[in-house]
Amino acid sequence: MAKYQCGPCGYIYDPAEGDPDGGIAPGTPFEDLPEDWCCPICGVGKDMFEKVEE
Repeated sequence: MAKYQCGPCGYIYDPAEGDPDGGIAPGTPFEDLPEDWCCPICGVGKDMFEKVEE
């Protein structure tokens, strides 16, 4: 599963880790995150994230 990086702050969403503090279980692909999910560091929406090339 691909990782995604927040443009403004650089936070990396790693599907293997999920976002436990945000209620997102490990193993959740970025594409399956709720539309209202936002960056846990700076609060921007999913549209500000870009796929990280491995």
